[in-house]
Amino acid sequence: MIRKLFGISVLLAAAISLLNSSSCARNQQLTSINIQPGNGTFAAVDPTAYFIYKAYGTYIHPPQTLDITNKVTWQSDNPQVANFTSPGVISPTQGCGVAQIFAAMHQDSNDVVSNLVSITVDGPPSLGCPQGTATFNLSVDVTAGSTDGVIASSPAGITCGATCAAPFPSGSSVALTATPNTGKIFNGWASCPSVSGQGGLTCTVMMNSDTTISGSFN
Repeated sequence: MIRKLFGISVLLAAAISLLNSSSCARNQQLTSINIQPGNGTFAAVDPTAYFIYKAYGTYIHPPQTLDITNKVTWQSDNPQVANFTSPGVISPTQGCGVAQIFAAMHQDSNDVVSNLVSITVDGPPSLGCPQGTATFNLSVDVTAGSTDGVIASSPAGITCGATCAAPFPSGSSVALTATPNTGKIFNGWASCPSVSGQGGLTCTVMMNSDTTISGSFN
């Protein structure tokens, strides 16, 4: 009889242990995410280049560290500079600068967010990248002499006759305004995407690439 009771006790203990273990596995909780490797720099705006990152999740109940690269949501705070093409794979996109990347996962009612990693795109001088800030060059071609009139930019940078090219931040809007000298007239713009103002004297350009705008006086 004692032997039977002992056997039953052992079975009960084993069953309780199994239930606890199963419950713990079901309630496994993600406590942190770490993405590796660290900061990276691309030497050019080259969409074919890429870095591969891994996301490792730290869990409790039971304690484990697992590769969760394909389970997290990968994000970039500056997708115009660098963005993800697939889980963990980051590439340069349109301009130079710095993007912060991270990974996140929603579990139960909480969002677990990883460490931040900096991705720098440091391309050729034509993009203004040595300083890590994307710029594009705007050039003005005046098809008459400097005595016929002036084309100036807002924000400042171009006053053509004298200064007919300047860099402006990527994605910015630049207004070019033509002012003919006394006795002269402005004939109009060539290759201007948006003309406005009385007499069509203002040309507005979005700086998404190196751009040349022509204007003529008579």
